Order: sequence, then structure tokens, then C-alpha cells
Amino acid sequence: MRIDSHVHITPPDISANWEKYAGNEPYFSLISGSKVNKFASAEDVITMLDDNNLDKAVVFAFAFRDPGLCRYVNDYVIEKVKEFPQRLVGFAVTPPGNESGKEINRCFCAGLKGVGELFPQGQEFNPENKKETEAITGVCKELDIPLLLHVNENVGHSYPGKTDISLKQVEAFVTNNPDLKIILAHFGGGLLFYETMKEIRKSFVNVYYDISGAPFLYDYRIYNMINALGICDRILFASDFPILSPSRYFNDLEKSNLTENEKQLIFGKNAERLFKI
Repeated sequence: MRIDSHVHITPPDISANWEKYAGNEPYFSLISGSKVNKFASAEDVITMLDDNNLDKAVVFAFAFRDPGLCRYVNDYVIEKVKEFPQRLVGFAVTPPGNESGKEINRCFCAGLKGVGELFPQGQEFNPENKKETEAITGVCKELDIPLLLHVNENVGHSYPGKTDISLKQVEAFVTNNPDLKIILAHFGGGLLFYETMKEIRKSFVNVYYDISGAPFLYDYRIYNMINALGICDRILFASDFPILSPSRYFNDLEKSNLTENEKQLIFGKNAERLFKI
């Protein structure tokens, strides 16, 4: 099975009127106003899967600061997962707060299988602060579902949505939640390279990394490094569609020195195990 583990979908009414929502959501405004931004419906994702010979996509809406907006877009994800149960796996979004556990439970009971992609800066929480995040992390542990966290590299060129989140903050988030299955987006902002450190490898045993954004950031040798690190069993194929098409990743994966078995892990077997599908 071939699975895209990082796909954004947006209710059509928000896509058509995004400026209306951007006024009270600075991070959404920043992302949506970018020249590279695109919006996709669930139907667009089904077409994308067919065009790229993929079986399933893990889909989620934008993680707003406003809990009401998060509930609204989660309802869209729930509806579309029920409409396309063989093709879509849904995640819920929510800001940290008193009602976040209740919302995650609601979405889980409706068939969603994880939480994220959460944006620390956009949703104004510090991943290093255990008290700020425990309402979310606690219920994810209880339900045994993964949490997807946005992380970006701290060096290199600037782009809309690149934040000041530090690798130290992310390390603290992981070590504060040893029993939580965590997915770090975008190669964990490069944090995966520190898995050569014994203490990081030990404490990151439940951490997965998705490869979303790779064509913007790295050449094919990033996959050779994954191979050398021996963590192919914790890497997820992820496109960040609709910003990037899955096809943008295929050539670099083929150029790498990954074995066919390792590619199968990345393209789907790891996701099947993690999402229980």
C-alpha cells in the first residue's frame, strides 16, 4: 500500500473566502497569502491519489487558533473520510486548551485516527511547556493515536510559515511525552540528524519523521542519510499536497541508495503500522 501521510484539505467555503478568516488568524493569513499556497478539497485529493498511483492519504484541515473554526473544519474531514473510507484517513486539529481533549475524543469517535498538523507559533503554544500541551498529549496517549507537529529547520532561506521553533523545544516536547507517538513534520526540521546521539536515539524511539517539503529543502542525499542512520522504519512518505505534488518526490527517492524494502517502509508500511490501517 502507498500512503501520503501529509495532505491538507480545506472546506470549499473557506478556500473561496479565506480573507474573511485571515483577519483573526495571523498564521493562516501568512500561509494563505503566500504565492505558493494552494487549497484542495477532498475530491482534489482523490484525483491526486489516482494520478500518482497512491492508495490513501492522511488528510487534515488547517489548525486555527479559534477552537470553533477547528471544530468546523474537523467536521469537514469527518464527512469526507466517511464519504471516501477506502482512500482517506483523517486527523483532527485543535488548539491547546480546556476543550481540546473533548474535541479530540469527539473526532476519534467519529473515525479520525490522529491529531495534527499542529502549529506551535500559529496556535500560540510552547511545545516545551508541558502544562500548555498536556490537555492534547494526554488524550492522545489514552487513545493511542499519533500527534503530528509542525517543525522547520532553523537555518537556510526564509519563507512564509517558517517559524522560530527551536530543536531544543521539540526535544523537550518529545522527552516530556515518552509514551506518545509523535510525527515531526518536514524531517523534524533536521532534528533526525541528531539521532546519531545515543540519548536522542533512546528518547526518540516513538518519533516518526515525515518527508514533506523535501524538494524545497534537500537533494536526494537526504534519503541516503536516513539509510545511514538506520531509521527507515520511522520515515513516512508525505507530500504536503496541495503545495507540492507527490510526483515531485519520486525521482529523488529513486536516485537514493535505499533498497526496495526500505522504500516500501517509507511509502506505506510504516504508515500502515502507525495508523493501524
